Amino acid sequence: MTSKKIIINAELGETRIAIMEDDVLVELYVARRENETLVGNVYKSRVTRVLPGMQAAFVDIGLERDAFLYVSDVYDTMDEYERLLTGEVSKEQLRDGVVHKSRPKHPLPIEQLLALGQTIVVQVSKDPIGAKGARVTSFISLAGRHLVLQPSVPHLAISRRIEDENERERLKKVVSLLELGGMGLIIRTLAVGKGEEEFRSDVQFLTNLWRNILLKSETTPAPSLLYKEPDPILRTIRDFFTPDVERMVIDSEEAYQQCVEYVDNMLPGLAHRIKLFVKDTPIFDEYGIESETQRALRPKVWLRSGGFLVVDQTEALVTIDVNTGKYVGQDSLEKTLLEINLEATRELTRQLRLRDLGGIIIIDFIDMEIEENKERVLEALATELKKDRSKTTINEISSLGLVEMTRKRVRESLERMLCEKCPLCDGVGRIKSRVTVCYDVQREIRRVAEYSAHKELLVRAHPSVAQTLQTKMKDIIVELEKTFHRRVLIKADPALHPERFDVVGI
Repeated sequence: MTSKKIIINAELGETRIAIMEDDVLVELYVARRENETLVGNVYKSRVTRVLPGMQAAFVDIGLERDAFLYVSDVYDTMDEYERLLTGEVSKEQLRDGVVHKSRPKHPLPIEQLLALGQTIVVQVSKDPIGAKGARVTSFISLAGRHLVLQPSVPHLAISRRIEDENERERLKKVVSLLELGGMGLIIRTLAVGKGEEEFRSDVQFLTNLWRNILLKSETTPAPSLLYKEPDPILRTIRDFFTPDVERMVIDSEEAYQQCVEYVDNMLPGLAHRIKLFVKDTPIFDEYGIESETQRALRPKVWLRSGGFLVVDQTEALVTIDVNTGKYVGQDSLEKTLLEINLEATRELTRQLRLRDLGGIIIIDFIDMEIEENKERVLEALATELKKDRSKTTINEISSLGLVEMTRKRVRESLERMLCEKCPLCDGVGRIKSRVTVCYDVQREIRRVAEYSAHKELLVRAHPSVAQTLQTKMKDIIVELEKTFHRRVLIKADPALHPERFDVVGI
């Protein structure tokens, strides 16, 4: 059985959440106050453009860029929807439950569904990525611990990751007994082994949440936020903190107390697995996550056998090249190639999860002659991808040894999150962003302050980093000064590379 741990580094302005399986980092989520994820948030929006040629519309949800709404993500008829938003449906009717139309098989044209200036309640399904605005849908999904409520799609679905047929049938039977007022449910993986009491509690919470969203939409002007997803740490507990998680370790006492209180209410039997990290060593250093994070930003990934992968992320797609490297095998060439390819399936699926790579992915396996061996590699890849929470699809290996696959992309990849285009090479390569370097400086200040007796700490950094520390990050520097009772001096040094800095006691 896989041993799972959740390690949380909660610092000023940034929260990093690491998921480890058998002490190996497999997923990393970075949440910063300046670019929080919007996925799951519900807004009352206003239509700003209708595009019949694209069968889509742009809607204003209050962000810098308008969000994108496809025709397939719009109600098939707006009559009942308009009654909800204009108040023709009374609050009493809302409390009694409202049945919505289901998703149409053949939707009407976008110009017959939406008009310029019209208001519509939408949910963010994809964060803004690059120059693209957020993608939204009017088919709302509200996630609970065990169930996902879909108010406008009256059907019952079950997670594909629940493979036991007997358990699937049992879950469907139990959930089908619940009164839903025409709304739909998705049974989550976390529902395995649970009974009617847990499901009824989830349904009550989610239906009340949905009705409150609708009631709020009656009086709130567009654009406005109607519902915000929980903060990253609580969302992690909801989505990841399962009985098979050995422990969750947090380095912030405030976040620790918040988590214990939350779990005491939801999962009292698991509260003892939440631990407060009290060592002087930074928590990501203690668990080897910091160094692994740095490696996840490099294109080359070494395999234990001596082979390696080359991961290249472009605007259009992601390519992963498998190479034999230093591995020469012991028997035949075909067996050597098979062993490298099989090992590569395990590592490349981990890299997909860790780097959060999505969209079209091309894997260039080393070409093999025997069809049976190609099938073994595909089967191994499919097995490893079952561990991935994101939806994936795989095609057969082509005659060139290429595998085409897709992975659902919801947010920016780890590289795009932590890095920016390098000004020293005209954008050909990438370096850490100024904000990322500033957070590195914060961690180094903490390390030096723990062991230095000096009353002042001097930070030498590239001028762009120094300026960011003195402006956007000024409140963090002030907080650090209060915490360690030291004065922090910032000095710009144009001779330094944008990623390089020094922190010394003076």
